[in-house]
Amino acid sequence: MSGVWIFDKNGVARLIRNPTRESFEQKEPPSPGTATAPGARPRVLVYLPTNQVIRSYTDLEHRLTELGWTHYSNSNQPNLLQFHKSDHSTHLISLPINFANFKSIHMYDIVVKNRSFFEVRDPLSKEG
Repeated sequence: MSGVWIFDKNGVARLIRNPTRESFEQKEPPSPGTATAPGARPRVLVYLPTNQVIRSYTDLEHRLTELGWTHYSNSNQPNLLQFHKSDHSTHLISLPINFANFKSIHMYDIVVKNRSFFEVRDPLSKEG
């Protein structure tokens, strides 16, 4: 992935693909689930077997459960929705509790851990 990685005050990295001066000055993406660079298009998470765009955590949890992921309750992280693959795996997906804060970095985490089943797309693309 080419671009510039920026770390926020919490140590979370985000990739700016085509950096501009404004993209470095911008604190938060303009709306939920959008890329960070100004003028960039929002991204959507797609479940490939059915070509379904994931529009809620209900949709996502249903698909993850089908793939063997289970909801992981962690009282130490009440602001996160977490899923784990099994008790014998280190794979963990951590998402913000509010779907409005679901960003492309979370989408890519899901894709990396479920390569054959999910894809991040430009909602205006002709794929699928």
